[in-house]
Amino acid sequence: MGDTNGQVVAGGNGQGNRLDQLNYPTDVLIDKETDSLIICGRNNRRVVRWSRRSGTTQGEILISNIGCWGLAMDDQRYLYISDVEKHEVRRYEIGDKNGTLVAGGNGEGADLNQLNCPYYIFVDQQQTVYVSDNFNHRVMKWNKGAKEGIVVAGGQGYGNALTQLSYPYGLFVDTLGTIYVADTFNNRVMRWPKGAKQGTVTVGGNGEGAGANQFHYLRGLSFDQHGNLYVVDLENLRVQRFSIE
Repeated sequence: MGDTNGQVVAGGNGQGNRLDQLNYPTDVLIDKETDSLIICGRNNRRVVRWSRRSGTTQGEILISNIGCWGLAMDDQRYLYISDVEKHEVRRYEIGDKNGTLVAGGNGEGADLNQLNCPYYIFVDQQQTVYVSDNFNHRVMKWNKGAKEGIVVAGGQGYGNALTQLSYPYGLFVDTLGTIYVADTFNNRVMRWPKGAKQGTVTVGGNGEGAGANQFHYLRGLSFDQHGNLYVVDLENLRVQRFSIE
């Protein structure tokens, strides 16, 4: 906190597929148990683990040949990975290469048992999986063991009404089931209370731009324990922090 320079903790050796390189990393999480980073290397089609101990010079491959994009880990240390090629989300035990289907998996489409480019995912304490179903302009909720999902945000086609999303990316769900979603093409973060038919604009929604209340192609988002919202503002090459009441 307060640093003006970061330090490289994984990759940093140019774009490539060597074990000391990353290629288009789209998501990362911290596995506290092993004090390591788990990273989706999209263009290498693999998920790698990179120890945070000093002296680490390369990662190890956990899962290869996967169209990965988003990652999540639950309280039991199961790893969840969204696959944008198979339009599905799978749950893996660390070390397992095949995983268990937990969302989608019925081809590309807009039915309740389908996904279309599932990007970011969020898993709660009940192992409920939330998915930003990008090309369907909606957020889907898949209860544990369910054969189909429930639309919990958007799903009314592409647009900028409060009932709509346009290519949703980053996703966070709080303990009350309130969904925060990066509504990318609308340059805003939407807040969608549990059971609501429409959302409210939390930050942004002031057009595309570089102002403090604007975004240009937002991607990931997250909260810290103090309730501050962090948003990756891709084309502005910055991360923004907002204090949310």
